[in-house]
Amino acid sequence: MLKLTDFIIDCPDPMALAAFYAGVTGREVAASSHERWASLVFGEIELAFYKVDDYTAPSWPGDEHPKQFHLDFEVDEFAPERARIEALGAVHLKDFINDEGYGWQVYTDPVGHPFCLCRNPGYDWSE
Repeated sequence: MLKLTDFIIDCPDPMALAAFYAGVTGREVAASSHERWASLVFGEIELAFYKVDDYTAPSWPGDEHPKQFHLDFEVDEFAPERARIEALGAVHLKDFINDEGYGWQVYTDPVGHPFCLCRNPGYDWSE
């Protein structure tokens, strides 16, 4: 049997990046976190941050250090979430929003990993 347990993101400072994503998601940094490994728990899966001493940030959309992955977060409105995550240290890069107000916004976290805020018609917020 195979079970997905972790999504691991390389970074220069796991505790700092975990704190950023804790602020973004409203989750707590796991008590077992330390300077080389930190995580947030989402049910059976952890979003984890691993220390890499010679870390190089992705240069997406360039190819020298491609993005390799990115996270999507569904939102009900862009503006309040943008203000909130920028206050936490996110950097806004580009919008892909249609005339109806749906689409996505591209950001980077404080060490350069890309992620998106997405707004899609028909998303069920009751879950």
